[in-house]
Amino acid sequence: MILVLNFGAQYGHLIARRVRDFGVYSEVVPCDVSIQKIKRLNPAGIILSGGPTSVYEPNHPTMDRKILDLEIPILGICYGQQLIGKFVGANVLGGKLKEYGKRILNVKKQGKLLKGLFKREQIWMSHGDLVENLPKDFDILASTDSCRVASFENNNKKLYGIQFHAEVVHTLKGNQILKNFVFGICKAKKDWHIKDISKKLIQELKKEVGKNSVIMGVSGGVDSTVAAALLHKAIGERIYCVFIDHGLIRKGEAEEVRAFFEKKSKFKHFHFVDASKIFLKRLKGVTDPEQKRKIIGHTFIDVFEDKVAELEKKHPAIKFLGQGTIYPDRIESAQPSKHASKIKSHHNLTLPEKMKLKVVEPLKEFYKDEVRKLGKELKISDEILKRHPFPGPGLAIRVLGEITDEKLRILREADYIFIQELKKSKFYDKTWQALAALLPVKSVGVMGDNRTYEYIITLRAVTSIDAMTADWAKLPNELLERISNRIINEVSGVNRVLYDVTQKPPGTIEYE
Repeated sequence: MILVLNFGAQYGHLIARRVRDFGVYSEVVPCDVSIQKIKRLNPAGIILSGGPTSVYEPNHPTMDRKILDLEIPILGICYGQQLIGKFVGANVLGGKLKEYGKRILNVKKQGKLLKGLFKREQIWMSHGDLVENLPKDFDILASTDSCRVASFENNNKKLYGIQFHAEVVHTLKGNQILKNFVFGICKAKKDWHIKDISKKLIQELKKEVGKNSVIMGVSGGVDSTVAAALLHKAIGERIYCVFIDHGLIRKGEAEEVRAFFEKKSKFKHFHFVDASKIFLKRLKGVTDPEQKRKIIGHTFIDVFEDKVAELEKKHPAIKFLGQGTIYPDRIESAQPSKHASKIKSHHNLTLPEKMKLKVVEPLKEFYKDEVRKLGKELKISDEILKRHPFPGPGLAIRVLGEITDEKLRILREADYIFIQELKKSKFYDKTWQALAALLPVKSVGVMGDNRTYEYIITLRAVTSIDAMTADWAKLPNELLERISNRIINEVSGVNRVLYDVTQKPPGTIEYE
């Protein structure tokens, strides 16, 4: 196995997932894991994850220094490299240079770690500190224009480091680097098979739920539909799928979801709840994104519990609430690690302390592309599996600032045009996610020789695999022009359209 020590990284779990994709078992443990536990696990190699802090901050996450003396190959990624550097006496610069997003790696020497790489490779950076120099027995393998030690190795001490993130897909040869470490350096064996994962999940759900029933929140999206399908396999007709219209869904979405669950799915129990009035009433005047998410998360629970009380008059006791939570939701909410930095609280993880229902989340350890693979195995249609992600808080986090009926109307129409044009031009399936957002500012324009003062719509389309990193989609200029013209001419209240070209990191895919 390969052990991953987690220092609070956004990508810590992703490292283990990549290793498992190679057919080698990998497990994530806290960075303060004991030497004794490591010896019991007997890993072929250890990977130190990145993290949100500096090695110079008070109480920064660290590990037992003696781990470096176990003669087990160790690879440090980003913060992990900096920590190795600090332990071996390198000079680590604190916060002098921050790098985020796409960079070019200049490979000076392949060594064992960078075997198979060209002299110039695309990598993905997300760091503040960096290692400036190393003791003489360390080989510097690569650099960037602004980072002298972008990779190093010391074969005698079995210590290796990269300042960039090999685990994200936008480091194009990232898998090659990880394979070099896992197979070339650690000599790990392929003994991990994921093909039976759905059977394992179904058995776990049978044990967790027992003879109880589940009310399952469904949105018509990939995650909740796959989670519902797994639960259906595990407990049969004791699952009650509920779609809640919170007044923040896209144009035509309610009709699409109802048609799927009532006419095309195998679920016996499907219920539609229009709770838009209570959601919008509670959100009135709220501008803070975290407060929006908290209100939405708590209101969902109130509505689900009311529905449970109604259903239990005719059906067996419902003890569980099923959710389509996936791993990126949890890591952005800082749930898996005490050292993680909270990016934003996902509504399904912002739950009341005192709630009657127990939460069951079949997909909480998986990424979006893995969920789609599971969906394929469960024979869920491409109509669902190829849908772009849509956040649980819906348009509430795409209307930046205060939510009003007028802003929702404008955004629904603009978003509908954007998605419609992407589908017509065959670019919908070429992008991972696309969305329109309404900015909380107005700008001056001119229409028909008259002055206008109206809202700005920003369009965002990204390419990704697992949402942990994303690049902006290079849509054709003529397509963007057509979308902009349609929005300005067909949606009253808009006089300017922007296209967002920010990568993740530093941006997130959603705006709030």
